Amino acid sequence: MYKAGIAGASGYTGYELLKLIHRHPQLEVGWLTSESSAGGTFSDLYPVGWDYPLISLEDALARVDEVDVVFLCLPHAASMEAVKSFYDTGILAIDLSADFRLADPAVYTRWYGLEHTAQELLKVARYGLCELYRENIRGGQLIAVPGCYPTSVNLGLYPLAKAGWLGDRVIVDSKSGVSGAGRKAKLPYHFPEANENITPYSVGYRHRHVAEMEQVLNNANGTAHKTRFTFTPHLLPVNRGILSTIYVDVPAGVTEAEIRGLYAENYDGEPFIHLIPAGQQASLSHTVNTNRCAIAITPVDPSQPNGTEYIVTASLDNLIKGASGQALQNFNIVKGLDETAGLL
Repeated sequence: MYKAGIAGASGYTGYELLKLIHRHPQLEVGWLTSESSAGGTFSDLYPVGWDYPLISLEDALARVDEVDVVFLCLPHAASMEAVKSFYDTGILAIDLSADFRLADPAVYTRWYGLEHTAQELLKVARYGLCELYRENIRGGQLIAVPGCYPTSVNLGLYPLAKAGWLGDRVIVDSKSGVSGAGRKAKLPYHFPEANENITPYSVGYRHRHVAEMEQVLNNANGTAHKTRFTFTPHLLPVNRGILSTIYVDVPAGVTEAEIRGLYAENYDGEPFIHLIPAGQQASLSHTVNTNRCAIAITPVDPSQPNGTEYIVTASLDNLIKGASGQALQNFNIVKGLDETAGLL
């Protein structure tokens, strides 16, 4: 039986991860940290019967030998030094922040406005998008769990990018439940502000997650071609879930049947990829409370089924496949366990 430490257990991703660990046949809780609630118990924070004591990060580092993996559910920047401290002990570190997702520190600084203070670890960090990089993940000690929006977009477009079938520009319209903003109280996420309302934010080329889309999709087929991404996320008045509607152009002569065959080939046997049948669309109901990503493909003009314009819809649960579930999937891969353990 393996044991897990969760650093930053008081947020939604920490809570979700704890629920998943309780379902895992070969993983149990070692310790939990919360800087704001250290000295209390987890049941002080959530309406559950789990009276795990909450300790500080400093205490967790002193007890690192009690666990086999540390999941870090800390905000970006705050995670940077904590990851380095745990990594230096030799423990498997699975980081849910953005701090180790981007290979180029200059790109990190451009999007996050901070200098990366653990650049040496960027060279060893493995980007944990399991369906694409499984073999690379297997030997990792530091896994960077992808962002929620990029997971939906990158899984939704990777077969096209790998084949060299993405055009010069992609437009992404994504919508996320309020839990994606975290647990801290901020005005836009209060019930009267968010309910019965949909709000776009970071419109166009302003959201940090664009960098992950560029890193994955513009390097998918080894050519110099670069796609420009216009990405607009929206706050949706639901608790959880992401739906991305993606507008793409493919080369002339590529048929719908070829595109569907490409996706079927790329995702054959993947337990968490749900390819939606022709004529249907991905929805939140396909994926909420699961570790799945649902993907649908539709020609824009029904009178031209083999035209060049397509719409890809992709949905997932932002707290599971977009965060904690994907973190646990990475753990399973690194440890050579059944990849679906704790996730079905």
